[in-house]
Amino acid sequence: MNQDAISSMRWRDVARRNPSAFLLAAQFLSLIFYTVLEGVPGGQPLLSIFGMLILLLIVWVVVRSPAISWIAWLLATPAILLSVLAWLLENPALLIWAALFEATLYFYGAAGLIIYMMGDEHVTLDDLFSAGATFTLFAWGFAFLYLVCQAWSAGAFSGGPHSPLTFFELLFFSFTNLSATGMSDIVPISSPARLLVMIEQFSGIAYLAVVVSRLIGLTLARQQK
Repeated sequence: MNQDAISSMRWRDVARRNPSAFLLAAQFLSLIFYTVLEGVPGGQPLLSIFGMLILLLIVWVVVRSPAISWIAWLLATPAILLSVLAWLLENPALLIWAALFEATLYFYGAAGLIIYMMGDEHVTLDDLFSAGATFTLFAWGFAFLYLVCQAWSAGAFSGGPHSPLTFFELLFFSFTNLSATGMSDIVPISSPARLLVMIEQFSGIAYLAVVVSRLIGLTLARQQK
């Protein structure tokens, strides 16, 4: 067996054992892409294509979790099709509907990873990657919901240099709310926006209290044994 074949087998083994690591890496890579390409001519299509690849990656992770895989495909397919049609027809309204499907898929992927982590009696390396990936899935899911809320509720948010706010600004707002740091300069104004913010803040605290604390407890118990 040549070296290329051995290397390919190693990568497949790593992907099989730690699928959440690839999802987490892709999420952080997309943050870099947003920082570099946002506002650059021709950058938005590249961000959209990379976003579609992440949707497929979420489906791949869901397939390897206890969640039902066909539901993930049922959410990913219209999200991708609506995004493509929105660019071909130059119809921004379709992007909002695509964002709604994307948000649902992100939340479904997060639920699948939580079920996967809660089912383990011992903390594995993939559990740690899953904990980070789940946090980013929640952050992206709420960011897409904020995008929908901004489109459907006039004056939903105030602050930031742009009006309406860009997705990257809403993603930053989502991270600050989910982590409960409160460092964002964006303020929810409308009642639907405030409701989403409260739900995200509660979700972030619940995730840390239930899922992350359990992983820490299992790790400490294993060290004591």
